Amino acid sequence: MTFTETNLAGMFIITPDVFPDERGSFEAAWQLEALARHGLDTRLAQASISTNRRRGTIRGLHYQAPPFEEVKIVRVIRGVAWDVAVDLRPDSPTFRQWCGVELSAENHRLVYLPRGFAHGYQTLTDDTDVLYFVSAPYARDRQRGVRWDDPALGIAWPAGEPTAISQRDRQFPDFSV
Repeated sequence: MTFTETNLAGMFIITPDVFPDERGSFEAAWQLEALARHGLDTRLAQASISTNRRRGTIRGLHYQAPPFEEVKIVRVIRGVAWDVAVDLRPDSPTFRQWCGVELSAENHRLVYLPRGFAHGYQTLTDDTDVLYFVSAPYARDRQRGVRWDDPALGIAWPAGEPTAISQRDRQFPDFSV
């Protein structure tokens, strides 16, 4: 696995080693020791898959409030998505900044998001499935979000306005300090 830090403090793009042969390919999607060598949190409480039928679907921007803040490792296992993270940590040098990364079944990349980040994505193809490894269990009463089109963040969504978005995600507030 190769770890590349992004413009956001503590966020990494992880590129796994892929071993192709006549049958297809093999790769490790989770390597505890490799994550630990880079000083990353290796706790795993849940793995989830999100299915998305339509290109342009937006999910997010989600986070969980303390004490259920999550580390996430996100990967697209079918299709293509533009994955977005926003640093919500007030003491971070990259506070209120965002980073977007294209993830696809073909490029095999994963993103590592530390605690204190809001996360979302926009699908760039129909029938996109996203796999999440999460460090904390889901706590419905601690679920929070930031509006996907908050003008203070200025996120440039590549597929434009969402073709599908939940009412909850559409009604999240703008981020305030």
